[in-house]
Amino acid sequence: MPIYLLDTPIVIDALNQKRGRWAALVEAGDTLACSVVTLTEIYAGIRPKEFAFTERFLDGLEHYELDSHLAHYAGLLKNEWAKKGRSLAVVDLIIAATALAHNLVLMTDNREDFPMTELTLYPLP
Repeated sequence: MPIYLLDTPIVIDALNQKRGRWAALVEAGDTLACSVVTLTEIYAGIRPKEFAFTERFLDGLEHYELDSHLAHYAGLLKNEWAKKGRSLAVVDLIIAATALAHNLVLMTDNREDFPMTELTLYPLP
């Protein structure tokens, strides 16, 4: 079964109960996951009244850690795309490296932030 790596805006949509596709994926036996950098971005913007619900949701996701291998991979991606004239955010490159290194399907609204043709992207409307 596929593992879907959720980009930060997708996690925010799920927390705001937008786009009801999450339950169907889980019911089909698929796994939802996020990078630890997504956790950082979510907690950076959390409001006190959202904490308990957010914690429950995030605890239900599989988490992918940042290690030296992924940092190396993300740095090389940044270097590669800089040579092509594209400045990509380090956070997005860590998420891309995580998806590529673990053969995950990336779920994102921001396809322009992830131009790597080798990435498998979930088809969002």
